[in-house]
Amino acid sequence: MIGEMSRRHPVTVSDRLFAERCARGRVVVIDDDQEILMVFSALLGLEGYACELYVSALDYLQTLESGVARYPGPCCVLSDVKMPDLDGLELQRRLAEQDETTPLLLMSGCSSVSEAVDGFRAGALDFLLKPITADVLLAAVARALALSTERQRQRIYRRDIQVRLASLTAREGDIARRVARGQRNREIALDLAIALRTVKLYRQRVMTKLGAETLVDLVRIVDESERQD
Repeated sequence: MIGEMSRRHPVTVSDRLFAERCARGRVVVIDDDQEILMVFSALLGLEGYACELYVSALDYLQTLESGVARYPGPCCVLSDVKMPDLDGLELQRRLAEQDETTPLLLMSGCSSVSEAVDGFRAGALDFLLKPITADVLLAAVARALALSTERQRQRIYRRDIQVRLASLTAREGDIARRVARGQRNREIALDLAIALRTVKLYRQRVMTKLGAETLVDLVRIVDESERQD
């Protein structure tokens, strides 16, 4: 998956400065109009963002598929709809299959209402109509990067839960699910034909391994794992 690309580490001073921009936000701009690319790059650069420019959606997809390492930070894609080879809506479809954390902003100067509707239905965060003012562009990018940050946070959280749950033994996992469903210790002991103190011991191990300080924490973790399944 695109979201699984390896992290890049700064080596030179210029690398460090670019990494700092990426930490603020990386904006991928795709448009076959070179003038638009230059204008947007300058504007986004003034806001402190890192900017990647592509004249076609295919070029961008090829870069992603190469697995090139990236500096960490939120990212969004700003793509024109009307482009040769691969249009913005098809790009959106392909990205939806590969990258769950990077929001997409579509833009166009001559799209129909149906194209805008299709874009929103497929998950585009916004559909910007050219000419796009600086305020509108920057506001849309800020929203997209904030969403990217939250999606990345959620992905890390889900991975952490998977690691914690994998550390449980089969019996511990069973007891964790029973406790999350509301079963009391005595009920669990009767169902499993084990001593009450054994249930309490297992329960304490589960809480420790999952990093759950309260019953609410345990229920939330188990519920999240079941949603992932």
